Amino acid sequence: MKGQSWKTYLGWVLFTEAVGGLSALLTRAGVRYFNEAVVQPPFSPPGIVFPVAWAVLYLLMGIGAARVYLSPASRARSRSLFLYLLQLAFNFLWSVIFFNFRAYAFALLWLCALWLLILAMTLAFRRVDSLAARLQVPYLLWVLFAGYLNAGVWLLNR
Repeated sequence: MKGQSWKTYLGWVLFTEAVGGLSALLTRAGVRYFNEAVVQPPFSPPGIVFPVAWAVLYLLMGIGAARVYLSPASRARSRSLFLYLLQLAFNFLWSVIFFNFRAYAFALLWLCALWLLILAMTLAFRRVDSLAARLQVPYLLWVLFAGYLNAGVWLLNR
């Protein structure tokens, strides 16, 4: 990392982790209800997996955003960062929709939109920084798996 770029990385990572942390804080009661009362589909991981996985994913997302932010100013960079912030907002709201409102069908539709935004962001990142784009692949895969879990919860708890 050149010069003060470590501060940029730290800022983007902390910002992204804070969004995830706020989401977790706001959905604590909903998550507790989910773990106690909701029928979950096969292959649902133990509850401890989720905060660990999301912490790693938010780290990778933040590093990717910092790499894009540190690239030369361009339309592609601006579009990438806009998509980053938009998908992060969708990510945040999915937890509220799913855990607090228990609107599992709507949450699944929201998750599909989120996945498409992540894909668009990843493709936009690739135009600016290929490593930043590759860092998003685990996120794309995890949200695909989350789609399976969300669909399973909706179908099993109607």
